[in-house]
Amino acid sequence: MKEELSILIQAQYPLIYLVTSEEERAEQAIADEIAKAKTQQRRVFVWTVTHGLVEHGQPRSVTQHNTVSPEAAIQWVVQHREPGIFIFKDLHPFIDAPATTRWLRDAIASFKGTEKIIILMSPVQQIPIELEKEVVVLDFALPNLNELDRVLSKQLDRVRNKQRTTTDTREKLLKAALGLTKDEAEKVYRKACVKTGRLTEEEVEIVLSEKKQLIRRNGILEYIEEDETLASVGGLEELKRWLKQRSNAFTERAREYGLPQPKGMLILGVPGCGKSLIAKTTARLWGLPLLRLDMGRVYDGSMVGRSEANLRNALKTAESISPVILFIDELDKAFAGGTGSADSDGGTSSRIFGSFLTWMQEKTSPVFVMATANRIERLPGEFLRKGRFDEIFFVDLPTTEERQQIFQIHLGKRRNEISRFDLHQLANMSDGFSGAEIEQAIVAAMYEAFAQEREFTQLDIIAALKATLPLSRTMMEQVTALRDWARQRARPAAAAIAEYLQLES
Repeated sequence: MKEELSILIQAQYPLIYLVTSEEERAEQAIADEIAKAKTQQRRVFVWTVTHGLVEHGQPRSVTQHNTVSPEAAIQWVVQHREPGIFIFKDLHPFIDAPATTRWLRDAIASFKGTEKIIILMSPVQQIPIELEKEVVVLDFALPNLNELDRVLSKQLDRVRNKQRTTTDTREKLLKAALGLTKDEAEKVYRKACVKTGRLTEEEVEIVLSEKKQLIRRNGILEYIEEDETLASVGGLEELKRWLKQRSNAFTERAREYGLPQPKGMLILGVPGCGKSLIAKTTARLWGLPLLRLDMGRVYDGSMVGRSEANLRNALKTAESISPVILFIDELDKAFAGGTGSADSDGGTSSRIFGSFLTWMQEKTSPVFVMATANRIERLPGEFLRKGRFDEIFFVDLPTTEERQQIFQIHLGKRRNEISRFDLHQLANMSDGFSGAEIEQAIVAAMYEAFAQEREFTQLDIIAALKATLPLSRTMMEQVTALRDWARQRARPAAAAIAEYLQLES
């Protein structure tokens, strides 16, 4: 980004919009680029609504008179005869005012041959239609590992334990802070030192806590912490094998081997068969943060363009802390009708859908999209095109052997000794049940026994199973249609399912 900014300045682009919340770091980067330039040196002025125009490096009291208002400040810039870089901080609340927009257009017209440039610096991108053809928008990138390394070194010098920090520990501390601003990294390293008096591998969790705060502030993404492992998932051996093969897919060793970074996977299947649990346990298997994208929070009808901005900010946040798993549960509901929403919401859903598709196709950051869906007929066909996901898996109702595993897992969570249960009988009695329905049958049996102040038994579970009408029977047509679709278009999540599909065909 700095190279691009330097090129634009040297090429005398008159208006640059720099999207960033790191004012101090961005301002210093601009001043450094000017200082390194071999061409004529240009003075740098900074405008704020509180102090007006002040030359960079000068006290705020040394202000240019009567430049607090945006119009007066831009007028001063136009009348200023010397070359210069004029940084306007947080102009976005005023930029839609007709006078401000007109003065900016007049300034652009007057800048030809003057080596004067206006840089609008703001955490919010807001550009009037009158300026869209005149402005160049840049995102000021967050600190990279080299910049964070300087921050870490400074803090290590303060606690005087630099020599006791191994290369591996240093790398973990740096990667834990990746995605934070320079100021956020400085604060969380100081926080770790205040709490423990040192910066070692044990303090990585403290650094990661700042990332969780970053996600919470975003409001659209949710940081999910999952203690379950793949051992908590019954069956689905093919899907598990695929995931285990890619457990080191985001390492430098994989890049050196020539492997591309995985893009994502779509898990289709019957509700309650473990699709969401697989997504959550994958984060634990791969050792990556898990972020859930809540599409309901993305949509915001309070302002035109707000929903699109919400999605951009959420995806940008995910990219900033990558490598990461981005989890979208029930994708079919999130984007249902996305290709034809002009009549219902003014086309907002269509634009959101298109933006997300474009991002999935073009993203280069290590963000692995893991999505689940129940109803394939609701899912826009564009999602299923090759290149969006690395693989589409189909999760069917569990087989007899898988149901036996599921009973073993859920009974084992609730009792240390389960030899008194006949798992084979329970598996046969629960034909057509999903994993979630099996768990609820066990819970119902426990409530029944608890109310009678006794231990629950095999007969309690059988009674709960008989009292339950599984989803596979109440939604038989939907399940059959999903199986028919998956036979030719999706990869079975279990070897037994693959055999079943072959027999059906």
